[in-house]
Amino acid sequence: MFLAAIIGVAVTMLLILIRALLGPSAYDRILALNLFGTKTVLFVSVLGFLNGRPEFLDLGLVYALINFTGTIAVLKFMQYGDLGWDEASKDKPDV
Repeated sequence: MFLAAIIGVAVTMLLILIRALLGPSAYDRILALNLFGTKTVLFVSVLGFLNGRPEFLDLGLVYALINFTGTIAVLKFMQYGDLGWDEASKDKPDV
């Protein structure tokens, strides 16, 4: 049954990659890559459960946090054109 879960997740990951390559807009591609990262976490978790290695769940959680942070950074860059570091340094007085 878990082998069927891994095959199902792999098939959906393939379909997500196709959507990422053929997406009509940049936001569709970003959403597809975010979903691919989420499916990767699911894939790692199921694989760790099958192999009896619960530490894979920790790796999955770390990857999920990195995926979330990266998606937010890319979306902020798409909206503002930068990540806002220049604006933060302008507000500080020179010492």
